[in-house]
Amino acid sequence: MARILVIDDEAAIRSLIREILEEEGHEITDAADGIQGMEAFRSAPFDLVIADMLMPGMDGVELIMELTGLSPQVRIIAISGGGRGKEASSNLELARDYGAQYLLAKPFTPRELIQAVYRSITDDTDPETPRSS
Repeated sequence: MARILVIDDEAAIRSLIREILEEEGHEITDAADGIQGMEAFRSAPFDLVIADMLMPGMDGVELIMELTGLSPQVRIIAISGGGRGKEASSNLELARDYGAQYLLAKPFTPRELIQAVYRSITDDTDPETPRSS
């Protein structure tokens, strides 16, 4: 399946995403912040990056700008639980403005995550629910 880089400063979120996506057959690498994420991205090719928007050091927007500068075709899912309502929505919309193709507000369901990944790696805007292999 896909090689996916997960970047989030919350270990529990990285672990949950890893568990869900490995069950779907994806190969997961994770990083605890944007700086580690950029190091991982530079060292190996990835089909998709899932990045949190609110992280210490390099935030999600800075990360997205660096990723797209280095590899304009990179597929990115931005995730954020920062704030409530308009604040969280604003963080994600900013991510879209800078190059994220898909947005997920935390908390998201496993199905929402799987569908966003499927759409990202297939460029399918209206897929059926992907099946586990």
